[in-house]
Amino acid sequence: MIIVNIIYNFKPFRIKERPPFEICIQIGYVFTAFFSVLLNDLHQLPGQTILYLSLFAFQAHIAGEIMDIEPDLKAGKKTTATLIGRKNTKLVMLVLLVIETYILSFWFQDYVLAGFLGIFSLWLVLDVFIVFKEKPYSLTQMKFFGLAMNISAILSMIWILYSGKLLLPTF
Repeated sequence: MIIVNIIYNFKPFRIKERPPFEICIQIGYVFTAFFSVLLNDLHQLPGQTILYLSLFAFQAHIAGEIMDIEPDLKAGKKTTATLIGRKNTKLVMLVLLVIETYILSFWFQDYVLAGFLGIFSLWLVLDVFIVFKEKPYSLTQMKFFGLAMNISAILSMIWILYSGKLLLPTF
């Protein structure tokens, strides 16, 4: 985790300034799961779970980049979102959400979490093609979306802990 942090933040690497690598390096968050497994002397997580968690980390990072496009452009910060634009970044996020939904449905048979991500995917389709398109969100909308994402994250963590489905892949 320390090495990932150094690669992400410090020169000569400073991956956070090298799109699209700033998205891929988010896999470092998954290392906390490895550390937890080691620290608590548990069985290693299935590869399918690691893949899902990695995609989730990528998708969550992209959501933040979408919200930060204007400040990042003003600061001269290069991110994937500032380079490919709001709509294309949302489409990348949509692809990740669809893959995550597939993994949850078919690899884990977790229809609750898959359903939630499916609904979020449908909202993103409406966002990209009908409601917002290339327009930035207002401050009030960003606050609402941020609150909604945090509530969703807490509820999904509770569900994951309760169901244990991410520990039991069927594929």
